Amino acid sequence: MRNAFALFVLTVACAVASAQTYPTKPIRLVVGFAPGGAADITARAIGDPLGRALGQGIIIDNKPGAGSSLAVAFVAKSAPDGYTILIASQSGMIVNPAINKNVGYDSVRDFAPVTQVSSSPLVVTVNPALPVRSLSELIAEAKKSPGKLNSASSGNGSVPHLALALFSALTGVQMVHVPYKSGGLSVQSVLAGDTQVTFATSPSVLPLVQAGRLRALSVTTRARSALVPNLPGMEEAGLANYDLSVWYGFFAPAGTPAGIVKRLFDATALTLQNPKLKEILARDGTETVGSRSPEDFGAFVVRETKLWGPVILNAGMKVE
Repeated sequence: MRNAFALFVLTVACAVASAQTYPTKPIRLVVGFAPGGAADITARAIGDPLGRALGQGIIIDNKPGAGSSLAVAFVAKSAPDGYTILIASQSGMIVNPAINKNVGYDSVRDFAPVTQVSSSPLVVTVNPALPVRSLSELIAEAKKSPGKLNSASSGNGSVPHLALALFSALTGVQMVHVPYKSGGLSVQSVLAGDTQVTFATSPSVLPLVQAGRLRALSVTTRARSALVPNLPGMEEAGLANYDLSVWYGFFAPAGTPAGIVKRLFDATALTLQNPKLKEILARDGTETVGSRSPEDFGAFVVRETKLWGPVILNAGMKVE
């Protein structure tokens, strides 16, 4: 018993010492998507100022595949020393575990949440040939011909797919989900008329909307977004119970010492106040959003999991 207590004290002392000196080398920030996507853009924008706040470089490590599941599983199995962290959204942390029982990780058990870092609305967008100019008209058109309209997404289990599932659940409309390998391909399909509707990131569609090649109906958040101020929010558009934004957050492997998690949290909180960072992310339709504490972010993820679980189940989402 005495030896066990001595080992416990030594372990705690080592953890405290590690947290006080952390970091002493560059930190790997793992991204579950290829360069150029929303997750990668957010990670690279935050990486440089975060590295300055921590006093060490941030190395962006892209590990695309399986809707970000490969990256999430990799970090779950990484050493809990604060030198490998993950940036992930509800796609990797909530949807993928719900639709794939063999995903290889448990979002709650295998991670130490650090903080939310960003939030952005999607934009409900249609091909101009579709005779609708508002969300209510889209709902009416879809109900008039169930199963006739096709809605493109960036993949099965992606946040745009989740947006469609919630839309269908709240309105009762039936649209055919057509998954593509990327957001860019899904937008191209709407441009070509192969699909008629998409829930897409604002940078991917607004230039095309301004050029008259696509038509935007609303953002997916309940209220208007300062990022896309000329579009109504869902409540104003007639769907008051709808509220969805794409969020990204930082996660460390479970077992990472609390002092290191707190160090990452404090450095990220400071970074998110950087005016230049806010400006860069705003250009890509994203705003910085921090959590009150790592525990607060953990509770947020649990709430999101409970909220979206029934939507995912009712939509019948499956592994591709």
